[in-house]
Amino acid sequence: MITIDKDGVWFYQGNEIFRRDIVRLFYDHLKRDPSGTYVIELDNDRSEVAVEDAPYVVTAVDKKDTSIEIVLNDSRRETLDPATLRMGRDNVPYCTVREGTLDARFSRAAYYQMAAFIEYEGDADAFYLSVNNTNYYIDEHKPGGE
Repeated sequence: MITIDKDGVWFYQGNEIFRRDIVRLFYDHLKRDPSGTYVIELDNDRSEVAVEDAPYVVTAVDKKDTSIEIVLNDSRRETLDPATLRMGRDNVPYCTVREGTLDARFSRAAYYQMAAFIEYEGDADAFYLSVNNTNYYIDEHKPGGE
């Protein structure tokens, strides 16, 4: 069985998959089927993947003039969709990546980087992220719609 731990580390039968090219290939073909199960679909093969938390980890955050760029644990760079930013258990932030198809959990370092851009509105008792003159309030719910 292939698994991804909460830190985004891939394992096969309990052994870490060290080859970055294999991990990247798996990430390129990772999907979530309609039942919510994570799968790798490659050619005619389909393998289920057990995911401990979220399949991706945000490792860095960089604010641009009109957007926020995030770096994922497979070195992929994406523009954050701030509407998907939410807080999970233990105040861990999550967002969706890969065109809204998969979840990503922020690493502690990325969370601290993101926290520099988060503001508090006392009247509403709510936190928000302001991007391109729009305020995105951060929802508090668990990743994956749990």
